[in-house]
Amino acid sequence: ADWMLEFACYCLCRHFREGSAAEFRRWRNVAQALINDLSKIPTHQKKTVYLCQLLIRIEKGKNLECHFESDQRISPLESALSFWTLLEREEIKLEKLHKDIRCLIQIQIVAVHMESGYFKEAAEVLERLFTDSETDKPLRVKLATVIKSKDPYVPLLQSFSYNLLLSKIKSYIELFMKENETNFLIQAATKQVESKGLGATALQNKTMNVNENHKRNLKTKRRFVLSIILLRDMLGQMQNCCLNVDSSLVWMYINCLLGLNSLQNMEKHGDALVGGRRRQRWTYKEDLELKSGIREFGVGNWAKILVHGDFNNRTSVMLKDRWRTLCRSN
Repeated sequence: ADWMLEFACYCLCRHFREGSAAEFRRWRNVAQALINDLSKIPTHQKKTVYLCQLLIRIEKGKNLECHFESDQRISPLESALSFWTLLEREEIKLEKLHKDIRCLIQIQIVAVHMESGYFKEAAEVLERLFTDSETDKPLRVKLATVIKSKDPYVPLLQSFSYNLLLSKIKSYIELFMKENETNFLIQAATKQVESKGLGATALQNKTMNVNENHKRNLKTKRRFVLSIILLRDMLGQMQNCCLNVDSSLVWMYINCLLGLNSLQNMEKHGDALVGGRRRQRWTYKEDLELKSGIREFGVGNWAKILVHGDFNNRTSVMLKDRWRTLCRSN
């Protein structure tokens, strides 16, 4: 389940960054199911698990009726702060961003309580948040003064707003995604076929007698073969799968396997891939297909739009970029 959790975390980050609430909830369920199935967190996955738990809690941050801890006094943001502390221990190179996000979470824990009129609870949470260290004292004193005023609209809380917290979290996500951007399915599929001794046989069956005209397609063909092998094995195991995640996992595989659509288009338009993918102009018809797909499936569901639309050798990333371009031009 290693690659599945990494992929779920990557999708969770992407949809949090893009503000796609429905897709975020879908991948939240997938990630949470995978995390719950861990008897203990492997060392190499600590950062992944902590980040998933942080985002899940930040997304519910303003809902004081939602509880993630057995102690009902602990709000979602206070729970998020504990995971942010764990994330800080996993890396040291982002000290300034870490400090900013920690400060914003602390301020918003108090602010959310005050906005709901829970001034007594805000005072109690202040006691839990801060130690007696001199480093924490300035912010602790300011927040204590704010609570006494019983005014949730004071400049301090307005300047360090929830939107600013979300913006900082998204900045952190951007860095995480750049560092961890990779093709999880292909990596996992390669390990799978190699471990079973299928790699050489499967690839030879599909790629033998390849002439010069088709050599440029070899990489994509291999990706497709590996994907199909993994999909076959994984879907065969899903009957005994302990994860209760409706059809989310199936859609995850479909998202990964959209290389099939690209492969079919590539066979029709092989010249477009000589020396790598060339930039090709979007046609009026493709723009209409994109707009139609967005109306049907919504912004962010690029995989579904790609599968159901009639596009000329496009990927889901290209659809997302084109939609951004269309939005800017309007």
